[in-house]
Amino acid sequence: MLVRFVSSETGEVLMFAETAKILLEAIGKETTARGTFTREEMPLAAEALRQAVARAGKPPEEDEEERDKTKPPVIALGTRAWPLIEMLDRTGRSGPDANIIWEAPNAF
Repeated sequence: MLVRFVSSETGEVLMFAETAKILLEAIGKETTARGTFTREEMPLAAEALRQAVARAGKPPEEDEEERDKTKPPVIALGTRAWPLIEMLDRTGRSGPDANIIWEAPNAF
């Protein structure tokens, strides 16, 4: 399932529900089918994601010969979180009516 984040300032970001769930829980938001970030919440939410990325660290490097070719490569939380962090930062710096909403077919 995909979750669609829409900003009044930056456009939209799509991500898989399992990734969105991790990011929203790191911020302290419920993973409902619809939700919003107000302008006042955005700086704290972006900082919470940065802290979650720092705690997660970098995925372990694998030797090319040892890596299981049937498994997809590990993608760091920071790589997955960056589009939402950028959206929160840019939208949070814009006008007083700025907002971000997310939508999914159902709660995730």
